[in-house]
Amino acid sequence: MERWFEKRRKDKVLEISYRQMILALDTVNDLDRALKAVFAGDKEGAKTVIERLFLVEEEIDSLRRTVFEELTRGILPSRDREDIMHLVKRLDQMADFVKDSARSILILLDYEIVDEILRSFLDMVSNLVRCAATLKESLRLLSENPEKAREMSLKVEEEENKVDKHHLKIKSLLLKYGDEINPAVLIVLKDLADHMEDAADSCADVGDYIRVLTVPK
Repeated sequence: MERWFEKRRKDKVLEISYRQMILALDTVNDLDRALKAVFAGDKEGAKTVIERLFLVEEEIDSLRRTVFEELTRGILPSRDREDIMHLVKRLDQMADFVKDSARSILILLDYEIVDEILRSFLDMVSNLVRCAATLKESLRLLSENPEKAREMSLKVEEEENKVDKHHLKIKSLLLKYGDEINPAVLIVLKDLADHMEDAADSCADVGDYIRVLTVPK
């Protein structure tokens, strides 16, 4: 009977934590939509997407708290609790960085952004989307095909490296156009680039942990 309850407690925790992780990764898609709306001159559309992103982020926080509460009630092995908490916490942080990126976009809506810089942000977020999508697939495969999950986690790092390159390019563009941009706007643009890079770094960290979990025994 004790083992029966343990399995169902574990199933419930895994179900909630998986939903939290998938929602966190999906926030990247809304960030992509928001930047595309800005590029298209659709400020109201960008605001709508960002408002939805903020609501989803609140749900992610709520699910994280629920997972932690469930972990304290069950009799899961300490190793299982540690693995779940690490994945949930790291992806919650990733969602926070995406939210910070969205806040920067909200601030920038009232200002004209140099086209070359904006296009570079679109390139950066496209790679961030691929990074998150690859990690999502790796997580999905974690229980059913650990070897394939490990293979996908390596691709997460490849996409994260591409995000890093866009980050450096944007910083060079900020230097190039620095004399033409309001200093306060320049700071927000830098913050946006940094937050997006941090989101990609968080994805890579989860990918690293997946490789730890899938080391052949």
